[in-house]
Amino acid sequence: MDKKTKNILGYAFWTVVAGILIWFCLRAVDWKQFGAAMQACRWSFVVLSMLLGAVVFYVRGLRWKMLLEPFDPSTSAVTTFNAYNICMAVNLVLPRAGEVVKLGYVVKHSAIGPDGKRLLTFDKALGTLLIERVWDALVTLGMAAVLLLVKWADFGPYLQEALAGVGMGTGLWWTLGGLAGAGLAAILLSWKLREKGGVWGRIWGFLSGIGHGLLSFRQMRHAWLFFLYTALIWVLYWIMSASIVWALQDIEAFAHLTLTDAFFLMIAGSISSVVPVPGGFGAYHGVVAGALHSIWKMPMGTGMVYATLNHESQVLTQAVCGLASYIHESFIRRSK
Repeated sequence: MDKKTKNILGYAFWTVVAGILIWFCLRAVDWKQFGAAMQACRWSFVVLSMLLGAVVFYVRGLRWKMLLEPFDPSTSAVTTFNAYNICMAVNLVLPRAGEVVKLGYVVKHSAIGPDGKRLLTFDKALGTLLIERVWDALVTLGMAAVLLLVKWADFGPYLQEALAGVGMGTGLWWTLGGLAGAGLAAILLSWKLREKGGVWGRIWGFLSGIGHGLLSFRQMRHAWLFFLYTALIWVLYWIMSASIVWALQDIEAFAHLTLTDAFFLMIAGSISSVVPVPGGFGAYHGVVAGALHSIWKMPMGTGMVYATLNHESQVLTQAVCGLASYIHESFIRRSK
């Protein structure tokens, strides 16, 4: 089976999974109640959430730019912003494929060095992307830990159940441990055989490039700005989550929710990213509506109102920003 066929089958499989998840979530919806809730929505807050989503893409681009600059100082904020926008748009159709497109985009726009090659290579860009992901994962875990320490009685039992529901049990950790061990063995083997050239030499060269990308964190100027951007990103995510709660304040079930509750919903929603369905459809709705039902005893249909507004408004933001960046790249930037 060739790679193209595997990709098509993989996409088809996860599309079916998304469809099943959406059906499972929607079967409990009281559509009359759902429609009434939508009519009661304060749409100005939904628009606010969408605008903040676009700002998050820009700030993420600025932060990534800091990691790329040690390799190519000419990397611009426009390049990284467009890369993020196009990545998000591609991920709506092909989960995780957007990351490859994003890396290829910044490499394509990298300056040419004295040797006639791009200053930024794919492996180095991948290393910077990995350090971003690691850092965001650590921040997310840190925020979740603080929240659970303070509000364990309210949120702890549900989070444990949700993590088990997406497979984060003992079996998963053994699997991850096995993969980590195999990866470490491959790294050691390629290092030992690197001088023989051939396949192992190329593998070691690629791994070395990733290593340089990971170490770019140490070469940043104004490291404090990286942490400031990180804090701003997560504050914006928090306000985006709260904005949808505020949009539904005229509905009795949401009237009592606080900023702390919005913070938890933000973290709970991030669990859905474990399931690589196109655009997060179905997975996000199930996790968030389930949280609202489990903790606040909201009907699934009412919880789906929040999940739908939050998710679909950001999907629209991603699509619009991705289209805008594509137009900028294809017609404006290329003409200069």
